[in-house]
Amino acid sequence: METDLLIIGAGPTGLFATYYAGFRGLRVAVVDSLPELGGQITAMYPEKQILDVAGFPSVKGRDLVAGLVAQAATADPAYLLDRTASTLEHRDDGVSVTLDDGTTVACKAVLITAGIGKFAPRALPAGEGWLGRGLEFFVPSFEPYAGKDVVIVGGGDSAFDWAQHLEPVARSVTLVHRREAFRAHQRTVDAVRASTAQIITNAEVTALRGEPSLEEVEVSVAGETTTLKAQAVVAALGFIADLGPLQGWGIEVHKRHVVVDSAMRTSLSRVFAAGDVTDYPGKVRLIAVGFGEAATAVNNAAVVIDPHAHVFPGHSSELG
Repeated sequence: METDLLIIGAGPTGLFATYYAGFRGLRVAVVDSLPELGGQITAMYPEKQILDVAGFPSVKGRDLVAGLVAQAATADPAYLLDRTASTLEHRDDGVSVTLDDGTTVACKAVLITAGIGKFAPRALPAGEGWLGRGLEFFVPSFEPYAGKDVVIVGGGDSAFDWAQHLEPVARSVTLVHRREAFRAHQRTVDAVRASTAQIITNAEVTALRGEPSLEEVEVSVAGETTTLKAQAVVAALGFIADLGPLQGWGIEVHKRHVVVDSAMRTSLSRVFAAGDVTDYPGKVRLIAVGFGEAATAVNNAAVVIDPHAHVFPGHSSELG
């Protein structure tokens, strides 16, 4: 297939970039390795309240994605989901990207908005064989946890976010963390501490028990073993991220992030990047920042696609 701009990554930054490409009058195609639009938000945090998107004091993840998808639809994009961009070759008049299913996309520029790339949850050592039998890594819906005793393992934002949101739903919530210090935002930690949720630190989950489904969790606390009643365990231990085939394109990468300049250009001609996947001095990884980078990247890509175009297209409010 042929298009003007190929966007790799259908998370919030990629979806806003899709809209903006349409605003610039560009044909656009979007590829993503996940089967649904929305990236990590759809896969992991659809029920999470997001507090740092301009114009929304609070917006649920799935509602933000729904709005972005509706906005992107104005660009009439071609979505290539559940597929991975494998190889990239430069041509005289553009770029050719081949996907893992054999599809070839001929385009004039590429915009990488792949977030953290492909991601897989870090395993809970004691949880082998329990996935789907009481152990989960994500909480796409709160309803299955209603009336249950839930143990959450971890000390980061995901662990505390889920503890905060499940506490009103579950019969009990216990958060287990191997250290006393937490990586989560202090505001969320304080909210969980003020709730009925129990926090156990310097602790490690050592065994899950029950037949056929989970009934209890064994926890080692400072060398002593205790048993918690539980019908559900959420392992929020972070993710193993991988940029995958992108790293073989000859693009400059720093610690799994794509290096860009102030125009969101990468080290490869006609290839731009925006959002969490990027790296530059002073980089801040927020959805709000990704939106701005998407507009910067598309406006600069527009000039590469059409040398007669201007970087600044004017304001959308000026359109008739």
